Amino acid sequence: MKALVWHGKEDIRCEEVPDPRIEEPRDAIIKVTSCAICGSDLHLYNGFVPFMKSGDIMGHECMGEVVEVGPEAKGKLKVGERVVIPFTIICGECEQCRRGNFSVCETTNRNKDLAAKAFGRTTAGLFGYTHLTGGYPGGQAEYLRVPYADRTHIKVPDGLSDEQVLFLSDILPTGWQAAVQCDIQPTDTVAIWGCGPVGQMAIRSAVLLGARQVIAIDRIPERLDMAKAGGAVTINFEEESVVERIEELTKGKGPEKCIDAVGLEAHATATLDSMYDRVKQAMMLESDRAHVLREMMYLCRPAGTLSIPGVYGGLIDKIPFGAVMNKGLTIRTGQTHVNRWTDDLLRRIEQGQIDPTFVITHRVRLEDGPAMYETFRDKKDACVKVVMTP
Repeated sequence: MKALVWHGKEDIRCEEVPDPRIEEPRDAIIKVTSCAICGSDLHLYNGFVPFMKSGDIMGHECMGEVVEVGPEAKGKLKVGERVVIPFTIICGECEQCRRGNFSVCETTNRNKDLAAKAFGRTTAGLFGYTHLTGGYPGGQAEYLRVPYADRTHIKVPDGLSDEQVLFLSDILPTGWQAAVQCDIQPTDTVAIWGCGPVGQMAIRSAVLLGARQVIAIDRIPERLDMAKAGGAVTINFEEESVVERIEELTKGKGPEKCIDAVGLEAHATATLDSMYDRVKQAMMLESDRAHVLREMMYLCRPAGTLSIPGVYGGLIDKIPFGAVMNKGLTIRTGQTHVNRWTDDLLRRIEQGQIDPTFVITHRVRLEDGPAMYETFRDKKDACVKVVMTP
């Protein structure tokens, strides 16, 4: 089969690889009908996430048709069914899964000892990502083996297109969880750093959840236009001061809730801390650029909440934790507990409350994927979200 394969920094190739097969009784094989490039994939593309190996198959946003089912998954899945595959692989049986904390499933990371050394405890297995999270082949391919498939799937109702439901695999529940973690009240201002795909979903989620005002911060005009269309007041940080503009919009009090939809590759314009981060990152003295975290901690209203769906991979420096402690801020983070949210989000899609297709700007063949990684990374051709068809 054809798949997008990682061979090192900025080296993604479309290659022929062996077809997946049933390996465990709870497995299933799906024929991928749609997949996407995620901002988290760019962290791998740019070489910022450790424990990747040459030959790893990329991708954690995909869906398709079931073509083979293992003997212990047959009660839950049938050949011919359409399914979305969450990026988190879940067993559904461990203590964390029973609590709905699916992204920290205790079972599915087949490299859990490595993860425990890095994180203190294991987290769930993830598709198409670092070997810290299991090193499972991803879904930017013609076929995908789904471990624990009896639980790791979302069935697609008749009448919905691939594009309407594909983003249930990651960015829609990720943006939704980011907003839910804020416990949004009708009087709240929610400030969202980053207007990429997750940021766009977080904007619309905050609006749906009743925020009084949503502020979106980015520098790319097309992303800011999309955010404005979703109901946000926008700030272009290359043209105006984020601090001064937020002070103006919140009457000097700061936003009650702040969302970091950027993560470890934060950009900033000629700020001292951003230059410091780039130097330390180049010298391999820190792994992640933390400008957004610092700005959120400084600007958030006392007793407010910081919600962090943006991916961080390792070590960061110069975090003003005194501001967090003295202002009494709550920090909520984590990979997304996808299956906790999908029933509600699927209902909202069916009822027309949200149409996730708005974020798609590029539709290409799988073979075009390597070039689209660069286009997406560099924000060329007004690229916000890429969907690929094998």
